[in-house]
Amino acid sequence: MKKSLLLGILILLWTTVAVAQESPVGKWKTVDDVSNKEKSIIEIYETGGKLYGRIMELLLPEDKGKLCDKCTGADLNKPLIGLVIMKGLLKDGGEYTGGTIMDPNNGKTYRCKIEVQENGNKLRVRGFVGISLLGRNQFWYRMK
Repeated sequence: MKKSLLLGILILLWTTVAVAQESPVGKWKTVDDVSNKEKSIIEIYETGGKLYGRIMELLLPEDKGKLCDKCTGADLNKPLIGLVIMKGLLKDGGEYTGGTIMDPNNGKTYRCKIEVQENGNKLRVRGFVGISLLGRNQFWYRMK
């Protein structure tokens, strides 16, 4: 009886740790899919059951102090650091979908879905127009 209880507790703890690792909440290092350079640190956080992502740090010296001069609306000319670029993603099975992501380089907003991969250490970020086939992937890496 004691062994069964202990085994049950261990399985529950292991399952909890495995699920926690698959959450995209946390800090991620972005890598430009064209130049392959590390560009920024994004913090993904949850508010009201939805996921959001903001720029926490810019890694390229030439990006330090930059403003979002190509953004529209309330984000126009705001500092890139602190800018919320990912908005409103909801869990949908193994992915998070239904939100948007904004590219501060061109100010355009795209539909977005994300998926945690490789035991929670890699994030596939897909921005697209219309259907998911009309888009591109970028991979982000969890900060330790």
